[in-house]
Amino acid sequence: MKKNLLLIFASLLVMSCSSGDDDIMDNVDDNDDNNINLFSSKAKVVGYFPYYRFSLNNQIEYCKVTHLNIAFANPVADGTIVLPSTDNTTLADVVNRARSQNSNIKIYISLAGGALSSTTADIWKNFLANSQERPKLIDKIVQFTKENNLDGVDVDLEWSHVTAGYSDFVIELKQKLSENSLGMTAAFPSETKYSLISAEALSAFDFINIMAYDYTGSWNPSAPGQHSSLNHAQRGVNYWKNTIGVSGEKLTLGVPFYGYDFQNSTTVKSFTYGSMVASNISNADRDNVGNKYYNGRPTIKAKVKLAAESLGGIMIWELGQDSFSQYSLLETIHKKYTDYGVETTNLCGN
Repeated sequence: MKKNLLLIFASLLVMSCSSGDDDIMDNVDDNDDNNINLFSSKAKVVGYFPYYRFSLNNQIEYCKVTHLNIAFANPVADGTIVLPSTDNTTLADVVNRARSQNSNIKIYISLAGGALSSTTADIWKNFLANSQERPKLIDKIVQFTKENNLDGVDVDLEWSHVTAGYSDFVIELKQKLSENSLGMTAAFPSETKYSLISAEALSAFDFINIMAYDYTGSWNPSAPGQHSSLNHAQRGVNYWKNTIGVSGEKLTLGVPFYGYDFQNSTTVKSFTYGSMVASNISNADRDNVGNKYYNGRPTIKAKVKLAAESLGGIMIWELGQDSFSQYSLLETIHKKYTDYGVETTNLCGN
């Protein structure tokens, strides 16, 4: 009898070991699924996709994204909206593939961005401040959106680029977009409401993406550490919901698919989550390796839980930084929402 029991035990042990790392890693931090009060039975998954990542178009799983924000387009001197191009993949290629995979996806053009040249910053500043010139810019934005078969506009003017006339611009843009059945969203910092944003302008956005990341980075090389912890996310949610008073259904929680490598006291470089997985698959379930800080799968799962309990969805900066493998963070988000019974795209097993 003992011999038979030992043989059975040994065979079970072999079977367990042969299941591999994938099963072990896929079960990390899944014990909280029964301890959640859902905010809603549906959620948005907003993915930014910069023009300089368009070569990855064929690797993006658009069936797991409800909203796709193409980043970033800007006006030239006469207000014409220009999206740069870096390879043979066009905006039309991205739009067509996204819609072929997900007929309900909403595709927006994201304007401005966090890093503007002085020339582009001046163009924005002049248009925003001039009540006679703003309509020209707004007409050009609507024209670009309609000509490219898009569903709306994401306004991502940030920090010093939120200048006089911003609120009037947002209100006037909203009116013109609404007349054309187009949407409007914005991306704002985790714990800052710009002083030039009026209550009317804030309420004009269909929803707001909270950029709950970049709490440290290359601008602060002497402060190595996590730039987007769960605590940072909780603070951002609390700020926008409770301090500013925006309703949860009009907010999404931004998560990073990138991190920062604090190489020394003067040098910090960004890197992608995908590169960390490529170097070692065990990195998929870590948040830092040495002085490299990022979000691994367990933290992303925890943030999905936070969003599922309190907000209208998740936002991603950005899709091209993912690991296009079984360790994908987009898949982590998709699966976690599905496990909670929350509908996102209703595709790819959701």
